[in-house]
Amino acid sequence: TGLSIQKCDLMIPENNKSHHTEEISTERLIVRRGQPFTITVSFSAPVHNYLQQMKRTFLIVHTGSHHYQADEIQTEFPISSLGDQKQWSAAVQEQDPNFWTLCVNTPANAPIGQYILLLRASKPPQLLGSFTLLFNPWCRDDEVFLANEAQRQEYILNQDGIIYQGTENAVLAQPWDFSQFEEDMVDICLTLLALGEHFQREQDPAQRKSPVHVCRAVAAMLNCSEFRSLTECEPGQHHDGIPPSKWLGSSPILRQWIASKFQPVRYGRCWVFAAVLCSVLRCLGIPTRVVTGFTWAHNTKSSLSVDEYYDEDGTLLTQDRSARVWTFHVWNECWMARTDLLPEYSGWQALDATCQEKNKGPSFCGPAPVHAIKEGDTQVDYDVCYFFAAINAKCHVWIHKADDTLKPAFGGTKYTGNNISTKSVGSERCEDITHNYKHPEGSLQEKKVLDKAYRNMKELETTSSSTAQFISIPTAVEEPVNLFIHLQSNSSLQLGQDITLSIEVFNHSGGEKATHLVVGIQALHYNGVPIAQLWKEEFHFNLQSNSVNNLQVSVPYTWFGKELGENHLLRLTAVLRDEDSFYMYLAQEEISICDPPLTIEFPENMVQYEPSTAKISLQNPLMEPLEQCVIAVTGRGLIYRHRNYRLGSVQAKSTQELQVPFTPTQAGPRRLTARLTCLQLQNLKSYRTTNIAAA
Repeated sequence: TGLSIQKCDLMIPENNKSHHTEEISTERLIVRRGQPFTITVSFSAPVHNYLQQMKRTFLIVHTGSHHYQADEIQTEFPISSLGDQKQWSAAVQEQDPNFWTLCVNTPANAPIGQYILLLRASKPPQLLGSFTLLFNPWCRDDEVFLANEAQRQEYILNQDGIIYQGTENAVLAQPWDFSQFEEDMVDICLTLLALGEHFQREQDPAQRKSPVHVCRAVAAMLNCSEFRSLTECEPGQHHDGIPPSKWLGSSPILRQWIASKFQPVRYGRCWVFAAVLCSVLRCLGIPTRVVTGFTWAHNTKSSLSVDEYYDEDGTLLTQDRSARVWTFHVWNECWMARTDLLPEYSGWQALDATCQEKNKGPSFCGPAPVHAIKEGDTQVDYDVCYFFAAINAKCHVWIHKADDTLKPAFGGTKYTGNNISTKSVGSERCEDITHNYKHPEGSLQEKKVLDKAYRNMKELETTSSSTAQFISIPTAVEEPVNLFIHLQSNSSLQLGQDITLSIEVFNHSGGEKATHLVVGIQALHYNGVPIAQLWKEEFHFNLQSNSVNNLQVSVPYTWFGKELGENHLLRLTAVLRDEDSFYMYLAQEEISICDPPLTIEFPENMVQYEPSTAKISLQNPLMEPLEQCVIAVTGRGLIYRHRNYRLGSVQAKSTQELQVPFTPTQAGPRRLTARLTCLQLQNLKSYRTTNIAAA
């Protein structure tokens, strides 16, 4: 007779702890591939002839739900006394007549997802239980293996993120809660993956072996099909949803998507797509980080040239072109071996879930080996050419004259792909990783790489008309060296501060010059779309030969403070016209207006389960009261879900304090995040991390 099973203990606490999944669940078995797990099977009648029974006993695993479907993967394997580390196998570790303890091995390239585990010693097989299998960065044979433990802690296990915004000279750190291990997140992530596969028409479960496949399916689902889970909006146009800058973390977005039966969540921008993608991939076991690049050429369709257009007063024009220079852009990097490519392309892969206009293929980009982007290997999969163009394109500036003609603006050329940054491992510092993407500016290697990229793209152009094309950089118009303009200002200002501008105009020519100068300030969305011209002033002066004219201009806050836009970015421009030759010169600077301080203070020596109080102070730097102030407070292990505190008005030039009582439920480093909204300011965020001693 066959074995009759009384019960099966999946030993969930012990297994999940050794597989680094205990934060996901202590109620269900979640294991990582390529690493054994242990179960105990108890029998309803004693088993005496153990070896004979063992030879007739098999384990069965199959993907999917309780009933095996034809399109699922099923594997049957014997129980032996040894087991095989490299494939599905089971070995008896301990046995007596009433129970067996089995050690189950999973292959390091098994498809991830939900599995059912059965024991067959007689007909029909008996259900032992179900488990979830994830990628395993701790396993040397897994494609996502990451050798450094501190990096695994950061890129898989850390739920507290920082996303960088602002400008390259004034980087702003914004907190984000990845919440990849919150209850039900693993199921939501697997649902997202399954729907992504469905819409990509790639529904073979065996493809889930590959981290490349999983990255592409999840990125497609986030933004790039009609069934996407997040909707993009034009900046400022989010009255029928939540503004992108209001979100504090990924789980509310993903939960809303599930609760609404897969309706797109409104709204996201690039940093929201990247943050949610990071949460999903970390949850599934792929080491992932969020990366910000400043001065990013978007939608160039892989051309190495992008144009900006201004009118004669220095006002940025949209020209209704989708290709434009963004102040910053946020994407992801995932760590994996690229078994489909040469070995040097393994390591960090760039993945961008924000919609791109492409000549063919899906509208997300990647995974693209960062090494291939750096070396200009633009033919490598996937989409290396788009990343390469976005961070290497030259931006040429044109003046759109009143008579509808275009004139080049000298001195206005901008270079893209600056200060590429990510949160550093194990700390809240910003790490500059530009050197991973680019050789030093002006170096011989940089020139070689640009030349190689042109050659690659020229070949592709001739072999295939549908392939993305690099339009070579147009030869710059010879710049006359007669006049030179230099514009200087603080790269960041506190809210309420006036702007001080310094403009220097140099005349290097041999004769006197009659000049016309227009200085202006414009509010800008982060994606290069102008909001409004806030101020401008004109100057006429004659410049003596080989002389300098120095202007100092102060612009009061009241002239520009009302129309800052949600990203608080200003573009300063100075357009100089040589009245004799009609040559135009342009200088530009970007300023980030910093929000007033929202400071968080903790008492010293806080202990788990002991009541405590945090103090949040809001300083109003303006000459008017901040009206209808609400502070939302959140912090995993410190506060349940989140709380709202209504402060009413905070008087001009005053500080208001808020006491937040809480009882920490979890020990270790814990972050408290506060978000202020009021009539004058939207979604000002602050965060502070503290260490909670274990009880």
